[in-house]
Amino acid sequence: MIRATKIVATLGPASASPEVLERMITAGANVVRVNFSHGSAAEHTATVRQVREIAARLGRDIGVLADLQGPKIRIGKFAQGRIELAVGDRFTFDTTCESGDQQRVGLDYKELVNDVHAGDTLLLNDGRVVMRVDRVGSTTIECTVTQGGALSNRKGINRQGGGLTAPALTAKDMDDMKTAVGFEADFIAVSFPKNAADMYMARELMRAAGGHALMIAKIERYEAIGNLEEILKASDGIMVARGDLAVEVGDAAVPALQKRMIRMARELNRFAITATQMMESMIEAPVPTRAEVSDVANAVLDGTDAVMLSAETAAGKFPVETIEATARICTEADRSQRVPLDGEFLNRRFSRIDQSIAMSALFVANHLAIRAIVALTQSGSTALWMSRLDSGVPIYALTPEERTRRRMTLYREVHPVLLQYKSVEREALLLEAEQTLVAAGLVARGDRIIITIGEPIGKSGGTNTMKIVTVGDHG
Repeated sequence: MIRATKIVATLGPASASPEVLERMITAGANVVRVNFSHGSAAEHTATVRQVREIAARLGRDIGVLADLQGPKIRIGKFAQGRIELAVGDRFTFDTTCESGDQQRVGLDYKELVNDVHAGDTLLLNDGRVVMRVDRVGSTTIECTVTQGGALSNRKGINRQGGGLTAPALTAKDMDDMKTAVGFEADFIAVSFPKNAADMYMARELMRAAGGHALMIAKIERYEAIGNLEEILKASDGIMVARGDLAVEVGDAAVPALQKRMIRMARELNRFAITATQMMESMIEAPVPTRAEVSDVANAVLDGTDAVMLSAETAAGKFPVETIEATARICTEADRSQRVPLDGEFLNRRFSRIDQSIAMSALFVANHLAIRAIVALTQSGSTALWMSRLDSGVPIYALTPEERTRRRMTLYREVHPVLLQYKSVEREALLLEAEQTLVAAGLVARGDRIIITIGEPIGKSGGTNTMKIVTVGDHG
């Protein structure tokens, strides 16, 4: 069984060597993530070049996701590097403080004094330390600790319920955007967008730099939940970034929000990535916990296009084993996901011929013994639309366009395949498609498949034909 759900693997020190990168790709990584919160532009560019060289040698299409850092909503540094706070302690955030101690610390995000008020709750270090705001001055925020714990340099700070005014795109992000365009990132993820305007701005900056990447909104802010539909419409996909989101909305609210976000993304023909602590224990252990297995499986059952590994593959001891374990879990969850689709087709209306063809292929696949759906595509749109409903039938997206193949590495159930387009005559091209799939071992003589194609050949958005054929009987 070919795995439907894709795996995004974050690159870092643990995955820096060519040998480990090759093993990660062979183990099942579909997309690699470059995290601009760490490393230099030169390092990221060199790493992406290395990934593409390995992928080409292996004959694989691997997508590259550039993840922008976003605003640094963090505290400053402590003289001793770390303090321990207890319930009832008084503590002050001071924008003028250069070196923190047991009573106070500075702020990298100095605008916090304008964003909070007495009675607000502040959460630090992913919610491990909690404080109540007692008084706000021109440069200070005086608090009382309500949940104690360790606090160290540069830890993140959030206001419960959101409301921070930090812009989604910083000057660093704009520079990093140019770097990502320079190494031809297939996807660019924007951190902390609040609304559609943040995503429109990011897209315009990407295009102005000469890029063609698909834009991903990381849903991390409380405000983003109320603007979810408009953010989705302004994006190509979303990342369910459960870490910062849990801090702002409360951890108990995240599972239901995850399901809602993935469902809405599919309904709006966008893709979704589920991220944060998917296999966290495998940073140190060679096997996942039972809770992590269930978490990954449930994300698959929710309909996510991909699950993302962060520190597990960037800094963990077992990056390859983590990908192998994630692949096994996804494959098994995919297997149990087969449900009749008839209800999904009711009351659907289409304004585009190519989208109607995509849905027709799914409907037929759901009622006939179809081995595969084969989409000859220039832009990848037909394959994306097909992947928004779970047919249980693999979708092979054939195209000569390398950029299109790489962006389809993130679509659920879609498997990009290189087709040379040796002919622009329809019947000859359909025969070439069959021969390519047979040679790759993806279909066999006698299999019944659905092929979608557009005429004139090679025109983006021109899919207008669906054909049901038996492999070997073509023509």
